[in-house]
Amino acid sequence: MATFALLSALFIIFSSNNSVRSSESITIAAIYAETGIAALHNAPLIKMTELGVDTINKRGGVLGKKLDLIILDNNSTPIGAALAAQKAVHLNVSAVIGAHWSSHSLAMAPILQKAGIPMISPASTNPEVTLVGDFIFRVCFLDSLQGTAMAQFAIKDLNAKSAAIVVNIDEAYSRTLAEYFEEEFVAAGGSVLEVITYRGDATDFSRIINKLKGLKPDITFLPGYTRDSGLFIKQANKKGFFTTFLGGDAWDEISSLTGDSIDGSYQTIAWHPTLQNDKSRELEKLYADKYGCVLNNYSSPLAYDAVMILQEAMEKCSCNRGEQLKNALYSLQDYQGVTGSITFNTNGDPASKVVMLVQFENDTSVFVKTLHP
Repeated sequence: MATFALLSALFIIFSSNNSVRSSESITIAAIYAETGIAALHNAPLIKMTELGVDTINKRGGVLGKKLDLIILDNNSTPIGAALAAQKAVHLNVSAVIGAHWSSHSLAMAPILQKAGIPMISPASTNPEVTLVGDFIFRVCFLDSLQGTAMAQFAIKDLNAKSAAIVVNIDEAYSRTLAEYFEEEFVAAGGSVLEVITYRGDATDFSRIINKLKGLKPDITFLPGYTRDSGLFIKQANKKGFFTTFLGGDAWDEISSLTGDSIDGSYQTIAWHPTLQNDKSRELEKLYADKYGCVLNNYSSPLAYDAVMILQEAMEKCSCNRGEQLKNALYSLQDYQGVTGSITFNTNGDPASKVVMLVQFENDTSVFVKTLHP
C-alpha cells in the first residue's frame, strides 16, 4: 500500500509548463515549493528561473535548441523534494535548477547524483548539500561564510559582548547557520547566553520572547526564514523586547511582515541593487520589462545565475547532459554572473563569493558594507 501511494504521489507532481517536448528542445527541471509553507519564499526564485529561460530562448536558445523548462513542486517538504527529483529522473531531464531551502536540496541531491543529472541550487547554503556528490553544484555562498561574517560584524562593528540565538529546529539551514555563528562569536570573545529553539510551523513566540527579555542580550541572532523570522520580530516589538536582530540571507522581503519593527536590524545578502555592474543593470531591466515591477528580492538573482551558468556550460562542451555537462561546469573559470564571479571548486561550490550586509531603516533596507571574514 505504501509503495502504491509513493508511486501515485510521483505521478501527480505536475509541471506548470509540462508540454510535449521534441528533439528540437533541451529539457531542464526546476524544483521549488509552489505550495506549502515555503511557497511564498520560493516564488521570487521561480519567477527568476523562468526569466532566465525566457531570456535564453529569445536569444536563440542553447546549441540552437529551445530550452524547455518544467517546474516541479516539492510541496515545501523534504519528501516532496525527493519525489520531485524522482519525477525529474523519470522525465529524463538534462539538468535540475533548485531547490531553494537546504532541507529540500539535501533530499533531492542523492537521487540526482545517482542518476547522473547535474543539479544547481541557487540558494541552498548548507555546506552538506554539495558534499553528496560531484553532480551537485550551487551558485550561492555557504553558511560557514555568512555565519562567520555576521559574528565578526557583531563583535567588531556592533561591539556586542553577548548574544542569544533563536533557531528553527526543523530546518537544516537555520540549525547550521546558528552553529557557525555561535562558534565564531565565542571564538572572537563573545558570550552566547542561550540557544533557544522553535518548530518550523510556530506562530506564537511569546514564551521565547519573555525569556529573551530576562536574558537582555546585546544582539539576537535569528537565522530563520522570512515567515517565522518576520512573525518573531513583530511579536517581539509588540511585547517590548527591543534588540538588534541579525539574520541570514533567508530574510527575503521580511519588512513586508514586520513593518518598522525590524528597523535597526541587519541581514546578510547575496546581491543588492546598489551593485554597479552591467549584469545587474541588465537583469533589473529584463525583470521590469517582464514583470512590470522593480527587482527587490536579494536571493532571486542567484536563480538567474544558475540558469545562465548552465547555458554557459552546455555551450562550452557542445553537450546537454551527463558526465560531459558536469565536467563542463567544473571547467568554467571566472564566470561573471549577476551575483559575482563563479568558479566551481572540487565540491561544486563557488570558489569565491562575497557576503553583503544591509540594515533596515524606515521599512526598507540600506546597503551597509561588504564583509570579508
